Order: sequence, then structure tokens, then C-alpha cells
Amino acid sequence: MTVLVSVVVLTRHRPRLLDRCLHALMAQDFEASQYEIVVADDADDPVTKQQVAGWRRRAHGLTEILYAPVWDAHGPAAARNVGWRLSVGRVIAFTDDDTIPRRDWLTRGFATIRGDIAAAAGRIHTPQLAGPRNHEIDEDHLITGELVTANCFVRRDILVAIGGFDERFTAASCEDFDLFFSVLEAKGKVVSSPSAVVIRLVQPARWGVRLRQQRKFLFDALLYKKHPPLYRSFVCRASHRDYYTIVLALMIAATAGTMDSIGVTSVASAVWFAGTASLCRRRLRMTAHRPADILEIAATSILIPPLVVFWRLVGAIRFGASVA
Repeated sequence: MTVLVSVVVLTRHRPRLLDRCLHALMAQDFEASQYEIVVADDADDPVTKQQVAGWRRRAHGLTEILYAPVWDAHGPAAARNVGWRLSVGRVIAFTDDDTIPRRDWLTRGFATIRGDIAAAAGRIHTPQLAGPRNHEIDEDHLITGELVTANCFVRRDILVAIGGFDERFTAASCEDFDLFFSVLEAKGKVVSSPSAVVIRLVQPARWGVRLRQQRKFLFDALLYKKHPPLYRSFVCRASHRDYYTIVLALMIAATAGTMDSIGVTSVASAVWFAGTASLCRRRLRMTAHRPADILEIAATSILIPPLVVFWRLVGAIRFGASVA
């Protein structure tokens, strides 16, 4: 029978999560011979290759399961390109190894792609305990975009038309927005498919994980350079303008301090402190107020504005575009 849907699963050194995801995908209520699974391994890991081979034997040929190693360019965009280009379905369903697709996920999502619809965004459900940690709140914000690759369905011909994912997005960040904007610019219609649900459990994170995540903001410049009007319409970074004020105040305070200008130092320090305290308060909202969490948020709130400004400047230089 014809393969109607190809599921591309992005993975990298997470065998336990991948097993859980593949188990859910093998239990779909979609006709087994009408969908295939392509595991795009961004690590080209022999352990993952063996793991996928084991699942392929378990499928007994009813559902094709393919292993797609990523050899050249790396990152989520490059890995997904490897995956969907190896597939044969006329609709590509994208997800990640840390999701658990519900049993009717493929049925619901595929049913949405009809007529002139080019892509559909499924719903990502993230169960949380009361008082989550700050990185869990941020993770929840990451999955509220218009077309998130942890759960979306895209027609193959549309992917061919836009050239797939832009592999310059080497970190998990703006490549979702870039896909969404590229589909819109190709005159493709994007809709929501709220009944196509995957569950995403937020994984434990090391102390200060938010600091490492700031590198993603260097890709804002590339996204803005490619899609200026759509960036202004859909990407909200208004709070980052405050970061420039905080960093400027810190620089003025440091410079004035070396010149023994007590008045300027005091005013600039007050502006820096007020801005940093405001950021800290915003991040504390709805989060757990355990002492360790408060300490982490306070410490990282001091470092986040300089890191965001630094990475956005790096992006402006690298991609020849800047966005405030």
C-alpha cells in the first residue's frame, strides 16, 4: 500500500526517550502500512542505529522504520532535512524523541491536510506540577509558536518548494519560525490541528540551563534578515529592549566608577539594579519558590541581559543584519 505519512523523529543520544517515542508511534491507530518512521540521528550514533534496527525487526515489516544518520551539517534543521528527504510520504509529520504522540495523533493530523492546506500545527501538551522551575516555564513558551516542529504536519511538495529547512539555524530556536514564514511566503495555508496531540514531559535540567539557552538569540538576526515583515508581526522580543538598557547602565556605571564620578555611578547602578530586579520578579512568577530556585533565578537574571545582547551582536555581525 502507498505510504501516506512519513514521521520524522529527531534524536541525539537519548535512547530512553527515543524508545518511549517509538513505542507510541508503533501504537498509532493509523493503517500500519500507510505510514513510515524515519529516525533522524543528529549524532550518527551506532547505539541509536542498533536501537532502530531492533524496532524495525519488531515491526515485522508492517510499518517501515528507517535510520537516517546526519553526517555533514548538524543541528535540528539539517537533521530534519536528512529525515524528510529520505522519506516517501506525501505528508511529513515532524516530532522529537522527547514526545509521546497520542494513539490518534497521525489520524488527526493527516486528516487536517486537505484541499489547499500546506501545513498543520498539532498541540503539544506539557503536564506540569504546581510551582514549576523557571526553565519549565520557558520550555512551555517555546512550544507556543505557530508551527512547532515537535508536532507539525507539512506537505512534501511545500517542503520541496521552499527547499526544506535552512541549515544555517544550527540550534533549536528560530528554525520553527523560519519554516512557518517560508510556508506563508510560498502562499501556503497553515492551520491548527488541536486534536493532534503529543505529550512532552520537560526533562530535568542542570543548574543555570537558561544561560546556555541564550545562544539561540544569535539566530534572530538571520530570521529577521530573511523575513522582516513577518518577524515584526509574529516574533515578540519586546522585553529584550530592556536588556539593552540594563547592559548600557552597567557599562556606564563601570566606566564612571573608574573615573570616580560618584553621581553618574550611583544613577547608572540604580537603573541597572531596577532593571535586573524587574527581570528577576518576572521570572519568579508562577515558578516554585524553593530557596535553590530563587537563588538560581537571581544569579542568572544578572547574567542573562549581557548574554542576550552579546549573542544578538554576534548574530548581527555573522548574518549582516540587526534587530532591536
